[in-house]
Amino acid sequence: MWLEAALWGWVSGSALLIGAGLGYFPRLPQHWIATIMAFGSGVLMAALSFDLLEEAYDSGGSLSTSMGFFGGALMYTIPNWYLAQQGAQTRKQSGDQQPSEESRPGSGSALAMGALLDGIPESSVIGLSLLHGHHVSKVAVIAIFLSNIPEGLSSAAGMRQAGRSAVYTFGVWGGIAFVLGVAAVAGNVLFSFASPQIIAATLALGAGAILAMVVNTMLPEAFEHTQHFSGLIAVSGFLLAFLLSKLGL
Repeated sequence: MWLEAALWGWVSGSALLIGAGLGYFPRLPQHWIATIMAFGSGVLMAALSFDLLEEAYDSGGSLSTSMGFFGGALMYTIPNWYLAQQGAQTRKQSGDQQPSEESRPGSGSALAMGALLDGIPESSVIGLSLLHGHHVSKVAVIAIFLSNIPEGLSSAAGMRQAGRSAVYTFGVWGGIAFVLGVAAVAGNVLFSFASPQIIAATLALGAGAILAMVVNTMLPEAFEHTQHFSGLIAVSGFLLAFLLSKLGL
């Protein structure tokens, strides 16, 4: 089961490299990048609403789910706030907002840590979902894969604008993609003997962290360049993930 968790973690993480390639080399217009970001935001929000939280509630009840969900948002927000002070607050932005290493020493490391912080909750829930019914939540994998493409795309475009090399950019995303597979394994192995309430709370914790990440880093970039259409685009992504969940994937 842990090998399956690693496989699905790496599959979802590989989307970061695909997105980074699309963002670094073709130089897509910013409004296209923001459109994909808005769509990915909607997909993720639907996945955590109709798949992750529902699964947590069914197996652990309202108290475990509520505590985990709020705790996940808190655990994401505090380190994200700290990393923002170090120069990582613009890590999902595709324009020239990202600081260069020359203008702000240490910002490159902060960007990498911020990107890692964004990805770990997503992969952890993949490993956890295998503990419930012994099969992976394909909706969660699809949602994370689809949302990782605009994450890698937007951030890589911003890194290019800040003057960071292709070696640095793809080294960051390749390393993070590998760590995401490890995080999926950790989510599966560490909680393999845990009670349903603990698994539910941890699954909800990952969902809370994902929602906080979407609101803090993805939606601002989406709205900046798509403006009044960002809601419609996000709804399209939300609807797609919702329909996939109803197909029983």
